[in-house]
Amino acid sequence: MLFAGGAVTVASANRDEAPATPVSSSADAGFARDMAVHHQQAVEMSFIVRDRTKDEEVRRLAYDIANTQANQRGMMLGWLDLWGLPKNVSGVEPMAWMGMGMGDMGDMDGALMPGMATNAQLDELRRASGRDAEILYLKLMTAHHKGGVHMAEGCVQKCSVDIERNLAQGMVDAQTSEIALMADMLKKRGA
Repeated sequence: MLFAGGAVTVASANRDEAPATPVSSSADAGFARDMAVHHQQAVEMSFIVRDRTKDEEVRRLAYDIANTQANQRGMMLGWLDLWGLPKNVSGVEPMAWMGMGMGDMGDMDGALMPGMATNAQLDELRRASGRDAEILYLKLMTAHHKGGVHMAEGCVQKCSVDIERNLAQGMVDAQTSEIALMADMLKKRGA
């Protein structure tokens, strides 16, 4: 009987435990919330430029960014639902999960996180057309991706859910590649 009890204890100690559901204040939840907001702006900017230029190269990039980031946004919001966590938490500054609250940045005309365009920049993009719209979009999206890479690297280091860390690493890789592509596209446009 003592042997059986000891064997059960040893067997249960060797079993992989089910992963714990992240709590609302975790890096996992913070990244999912913040990156969902960050991605939403990238989708918005991509739809704006799509309607402001006829250049197929820029329209194709905007299409890819909009579809990829809308899909990833849906996954992150789905995880929050799956974990039973709120999509918005009042009183918590963006980026707090990274140990770097944004302080006054929230008052910067809508730019809530690193790389996000201000409301004035979005209005400028809406008014621009042709080559001017392309150049502005590529510059804004480059800054946006740099901010997104910074956030995703934070998740790679701090998040505990494997699938989320893997998604974050994929974001780092893809957006770093797109930054290089956009640099070439800007150069082709003399900017």
